[in-house]
Amino acid sequence: MTIELLMGNDAIGRGLIEAGCQVAAAYPGTPSTEILQSVINRRDEAVDPLHVEWSVNEKIAFEVALAASYTGKRSAAVMKQVGLNVAADPFMRTAYLGVKGGMLTIVADDPGPHSSQNEQDTRLFCLQGRVPVLDPSSPAEAKAMVAPAFTLSEKYEMNVVLRPTTRVCHSRQSVALTTPLGPDRKSEFVPDTGRFCATPAFLPRLHKALNAKLEQIAKEPDWQPKLVEGDGTNKGLALVASGIAYANLVDLLAELELTGTVDLYQVLMPYPLNPDFIDTLQNSYTKVLVLEETYPVIEMQLAHPGAAGKLSGAVPKEGELTPDVLYTALADFLGLERQQNEAVQARGQRPSLCPGCPHRAAFYSIKKTFPDGIFPSDIGCYTLGMNLEAVHTVHCMGACISQGAGFYQAYRQDGGATPTVVVTIGDSTFFHAGIPALINAVVQDARIIVVILDNATTAMTGGQPVPHMGIAAGGRKTKAIAIMPLVKAAGVEFIESCDPYHQARFEELLRKADEHTRHENGGVAVLIAKHGCLMDPAVRKAQEAAPVQITEDCLGCGQCVEIFECPALSMDKENETARVDGDRCHGCGTCIAVCPAQAIVEGGMI
Repeated sequence: MTIELLMGNDAIGRGLIEAGCQVAAAYPGTPSTEILQSVINRRDEAVDPLHVEWSVNEKIAFEVALAASYTGKRSAAVMKQVGLNVAADPFMRTAYLGVKGGMLTIVADDPGPHSSQNEQDTRLFCLQGRVPVLDPSSPAEAKAMVAPAFTLSEKYEMNVVLRPTTRVCHSRQSVALTTPLGPDRKSEFVPDTGRFCATPAFLPRLHKALNAKLEQIAKEPDWQPKLVEGDGTNKGLALVASGIAYANLVDLLAELELTGTVDLYQVLMPYPLNPDFIDTLQNSYTKVLVLEETYPVIEMQLAHPGAAGKLSGAVPKEGELTPDVLYTALADFLGLERQQNEAVQARGQRPSLCPGCPHRAAFYSIKKTFPDGIFPSDIGCYTLGMNLEAVHTVHCMGACISQGAGFYQAYRQDGGATPTVVVTIGDSTFFHAGIPALINAVVQDARIIVVILDNATTAMTGGQPVPHMGIAAGGRKTKAIAIMPLVKAAGVEFIESCDPYHQARFEELLRKADEHTRHENGGVAVLIAKHGCLMDPAVRKAQEAAPVQITEDCLGCGQCVEIFECPALSMDKENETARVDGDRCHGCGTCIAVCPAQAIVEGGMI
């Protein structure tokens, strides 16, 4: 047996290969991204033919995996927790209709959150959707769950959710590797219209069958809560935990020398919860401390009168259950002395766009051209345009165009001149959820400017391919779907493309776009800001230039640092002038136009 030190997401990816998964589809999103990337990197380790794809969005990824399951193949759809919102429609219906080959939906939750719009709990989503969900506490356990989860899925012909959280996804652990399975499955789809085409007349029967399956799944012996029995010191008390909260709790009990002094249950499958387990807790314990992230999914099902948890206020209702948070809850529950934690976490430098990022140049020009504009934006690196005061709203994937249209319609009702609305959306986000919103804006005559920030990659999650580059998962060449013809097909008549590094031209096009939106026969205007991401080594190499320099004309006003906010620029407090970090500056020169004293010049000029 081989042992490897693996990150949680890599362990899950390897688990998919070992379990004989033949179709894996995903849309990138932290903390889930590396799962599919692991499958891509390890595809040569798979025994069976393996299809891997970065889908255009999570709904599509789910539906691709679902159809593969209908043929009897094992499949997986991978996404982050808010991606499940996008896939909700097929996800909810699949609970009724079921699957054939094993299907896992791997949804990575982000308590905290670290990189998400909210802290939503996929376990609660599954409770609503009537879908079994598994909650691993470590990378090794997450991998170990994959194969039996496929088995569970096939036994009951149900989609099963594996729900790692950020701390599981991104922590590392020594993990045992096993030989990948080779079931040698051939596709065989057997039409069943009463099931796969179920109209309302069929749904009550399917719903009844679903409820019966859930009752059986709740009693599956392999997925029952695990008990670490106490020695009777704390008789009548029990600890119930799941996921990373369980792992942290085990470490905390060991640190406090309390291991084995109180009955401890690990819940592997938070939904459906075994009714016998619920009865045991209600009949055998007067008080139960429930530790889970992020919502009280287990606590609600227990309905224990002596439960201490999120519902009772004994455990915080928001944020991660870190060891410090767990200690406070445990101390109160067991009557221990609380620790005084006076340490205050120092605030670091706020996130900023990378040095040389083309988005910074675009945002600066937008704010400069329309200082009183309204600027809806979207999910991606470019959210950081808010640091340049060129982003006013960030909601969810694709919302910026719809919100831009909403702003316009609201102001139009008041009569008179409407404020300029400039929407910014990334290229990957545009394909993901922006196209329907653009069509709607055109149909509803929303006079807005849409700036598509085309940096030729999905940069925020690590550089996954985008549809207009002609590259699929793993580097395979595919057909490129160009943005400009799509925009034209959506009915947009003003379409221009410009490198935002060419600031004067970019600002001229912004003004022309505004004129088009205000013309009697005008409409939506689209400007494509086209420049590759500097995280791409090829782009960086092609753009190599000497760092900019600061002349003695610098006034020390700080405008280049405070307004432009390039990490390569800072203030020399001793000399009261701006300075350039030559190791970070890419020599893009977009900061030159920012200086009111023209004290920033190209490298080699002084």
